[in-house]
Amino acid sequence: MLVAIALVAAATPAFADDPKIEFEKYKLPNGLEVILAPDTRVPLVAVNVWYHVGSGNEVKGRSGFAHLFEHMLFQGSKNTCLALEPDPAKKNSMCDKHFEVLRKIGANEVNGTTNPDRTNYYEVVPSQNLETALWLESDRMSHLLAILDRTALDNQIDVVRNERRQNYDNVPYRKALFAMYEALFPEGHPYRYLTIGKHEDLTAASVDDVKNFFKTWYVPANATLAIVGDFDTAAAKQLIDKWFGTFPASQKPKSVKVPMPAQVAKTVSVDDSFAKLRQVTYAWLSPAFYADGDAELDIAANALTAEGRGRLYKTLVYDKQLAQSVRAGQDSSGFSSIFSITVTLRSGANLDEVTKLVMEEVARVSKENLSDKEIQRFVAQTEAQVIYGLESLNGRANDLQAYNHYLGDPNRITWDLDRYRKTTADKIRATFAKFVVPTKAVTIITNPAGGAK
Repeated sequence: MLVAIALVAAATPAFADDPKIEFEKYKLPNGLEVILAPDTRVPLVAVNVWYHVGSGNEVKGRSGFAHLFEHMLFQGSKNTCLALEPDPAKKNSMCDKHFEVLRKIGANEVNGTTNPDRTNYYEVVPSQNLETALWLESDRMSHLLAILDRTALDNQIDVVRNERRQNYDNVPYRKALFAMYEALFPEGHPYRYLTIGKHEDLTAASVDDVKNFFKTWYVPANATLAIVGDFDTAAAKQLIDKWFGTFPASQKPKSVKVPMPAQVAKTVSVDDSFAKLRQVTYAWLSPAFYADGDAELDIAANALTAEGRGRLYKTLVYDKQLAQSVRAGQDSSGFSSIFSITVTLRSGANLDEVTKLVMEEVARVSKENLSDKEIQRFVAQTEAQVIYGLESLNGRANDLQAYNHYLGDPNRITWDLDRYRKTTADKIRATFAKFVVPTKAVTIITNPAGGAK
């Protein structure tokens, strides 16, 4: 049985050439949201599930749980293992068959990701194998806990800890990233620790902890299933009802919005044995993803450090040759974001001079409008990126999911692009001046091994 059906076709946008995705959004009685976007031009279909939980929903002492759980869901689930595990002695334990099944049916783009706001799982399969993909997602949504044990948990804790070592602990300048988040967010704030989690929190995880996390967040009412590609809508609805419709009714857990903390200027130095050059990052707290001001800071970041033409790029890399590289960005998340400028200094460059030049340009952007050319270049770049991202079925699914997750409506492509197209130079300047204040910067200095200058 299907309820709360809403058929949506993208309305005629202000810009007639904007991409349009025909989709239907509805909800099952148990609370599971479904987004269907058929496209029969290629015999493939993307199955994409978002659970509306990320590291931003974690509590103190449980950092890394959302990401750990992403890994757990690839370990196999009850019916998957019962059907596919050849060894009878192992049929009641996790069997790691998920990838194997998908490989055999010709799937690609199989993976999962976690960020502060959500966890997603996806696979692109030949269209005749849609039911297999739905079966796999259904089984791990409702039948994971039956075979979750300490051995499987320890296995994935080790995998996640090794991932942290490989991608963070043993990578140049990553110590500065941890230091920046700890300097910006106070103890108890869920953004204080990165999504990868802390080693001590991961090793402290118990089976009961993980089961409770699953029971709270991995319920149908806290998930959205998107299917994009070559399928018949009526047939897909029957399959969805078959594999997800019998789940019991559930309640969406309450997600507590955490306000942006007050920013206090501070300077932190870290010694990094993997770094070869000094690096400095200046960071400020900024508006949340899709909030007022978020787009304006994207534009300002590009004007500052776009390769070849960015203001700071030209000053620090070309003209004065003080920097090996310089980048700026608005790193957007659901509660609040981080605007940062990072400079990797050349050997012998004077850090005080670099800081002076950076802050002079920051002050200038706060007082003087960007040129129309600077703004329109980024608008054109953003439009191109949006269109390019829609080329793949899974890219389309993720866009529909993202707009639905953050804005409650998958049909927000034109609205999103209009954030950039309709802003003004005055608004960019005013937003930048409000949030990127030189006297409130958190400054993280990385000192390389051997005291290189």
